[in-house]
Amino acid sequence: MKAPPTEGRGPTGEKKCRSPKIRKIMTTKSPGTSPQRCLATNNAKRVPLTQKKATVPSCPVPSRVPTKRLTSLLPRSARHAASARPAGCTQNHIEHLPPEILMKILWNLDASSLYCIGYVNKLLYKLAKNNAMWRKIYSAKYGESKKLKAKHMDEVVEKLSVMKVHERPGGYWRRLYFRTVAGYNHTKWLKELRTINPFTGLPSHTERVLREQRVAWEITVCDRSVCEGTFEQSHTYYSDSSVTLCWTNGSWPAFHQLSTIQLHGVKRVPLKCPSAIKPGWRSLMAQLDIDTISKSSQVIGGDRLVKLVLLSPGIVIGIWRGQSSIAFVMATFHYHRLLERSLLGSSVCPYNIPENRPLFDDVDPNYGLHGYTLHITLHNTVTEIMSGHFPQLFCRKGQINEGFIQLNAIIRSNQSRQTPLSARVSLPWRSDALEGTVKNCCMMSLTLLDESQIPFWCVSTPVSMVLANEEPFSYDYQGQHFLIKYKDAEGKVQMHVVLLEEQRQFFLINLVVYISTVKVNQHFGRAY
Repeated sequence: MKAPPTEGRGPTGEKKCRSPKIRKIMTTKSPGTSPQRCLATNNAKRVPLTQKKATVPSCPVPSRVPTKRLTSLLPRSARHAASARPAGCTQNHIEHLPPEILMKILWNLDASSLYCIGYVNKLLYKLAKNNAMWRKIYSAKYGESKKLKAKHMDEVVEKLSVMKVHERPGGYWRRLYFRTVAGYNHTKWLKELRTINPFTGLPSHTERVLREQRVAWEITVCDRSVCEGTFEQSHTYYSDSSVTLCWTNGSWPAFHQLSTIQLHGVKRVPLKCPSAIKPGWRSLMAQLDIDTISKSSQVIGGDRLVKLVLLSPGIVIGIWRGQSSIAFVMATFHYHRLLERSLLGSSVCPYNIPENRPLFDDVDPNYGLHGYTLHITLHNTVTEIMSGHFPQLFCRKGQINEGFIQLNAIIRSNQSRQTPLSARVSLPWRSDALEGTVKNCCMMSLTLLDESQIPFWCVSTPVSMVLANEEPFSYDYQGQHFLIKYKDAEGKVQMHVVLLEEQRQFFLINLVVYISTVKVNQHFGRAY
């Protein structure tokens, strides 16, 4: 049996251990000094103890134990989090809080803070959509009744039935709050739109209300690889019956790669948050899929830099010559129900315009064939080219041909209604770097009112002027003859324009509007 280590006395009387594995106190004698104690290990350099104490720093010395050994002492979940966390990143302690504590914190936030905190991570995004919290915020701002006080709102919400809150789908009160903020004063601006312009038959203050409500329009394009981009309009041009929008900035996909195009009216919610994440209510106004783009697209003009491709309804795309890349996008919208279409729809469903039918008249045998009023404007993004107002238009039963009733606004034999064009037919355009003008193209805005002065057919679209194949002989007008045509499912328009060689001016000498009998019969309850 091995004997235990024995203890002895050193020269100075200190105890020492004979085992080399155990720390021992040894003495040494420096020349000219008294004996000093020193701390030593088996393979370490001897340093006087007094010197060691003098050199100890004031701050803690980092441990020399390897980090690997320290990490092995942590629980398994903590070791996994430490290994997965990049170097230099701090631990997210908020995710380790109980959901009850997080909900208590979120419950005391206002609408702006609650909306912004949802962008931190998925957990807070899910918690920030809680129906009970947004119902409290909604009720505190607008109230379910006039007697509802904001200071008692917490007590009211706590007494609300939990079933009533959870009967609604997730995020219901959040969406309702933003929609209410976006269009809360819709009754106010609807009253402002009641004043009708007798010349156009449309609300007189449409442009002013659009500016006051700060309505914006966004275009969302998606290519075939499901890459999506959303851009807000760069320029806005107002006329007497329509608004023209231009998108010039953006990383557009190639035209042949377009999959879908969506146009939305947007009303931003006035919240104190970064503009990049500022919420808003989006109302779908137009949507084109790949089939519509491929079937309805037609080239209506161009210059040496771009060519214009028309898409229905009222959307024109400028494409660089010799390429398929998009230079700009233009769209025009008629004023008829423009506020409602821009604000009162949803992001996936457009606003459904209510049908306003006149009273049925079974006494008049020609009911629905007379009393029409036409207002038409040719314009571009800079100036108005032509504007005309033509009341008391009618059609006889014998003039109904091929499913259309014919309304003659201007005829060649009546020179009193023939109208000169104040400017050349052209369409200026601009991109983020270049600009130009396409000749023989412009915007047409048409408003046809029925006998009750209710908008019956409203169109706003780009049109092109082409050289007529056959020039009719005329003693009154000598020059080149051009045609402007438009057609859709509800009607068509045909305009005859002549360029006078001596005056170098265009004259509109013929204007005919054709309305589908299907539309007339549906609106007036007839069977033409």
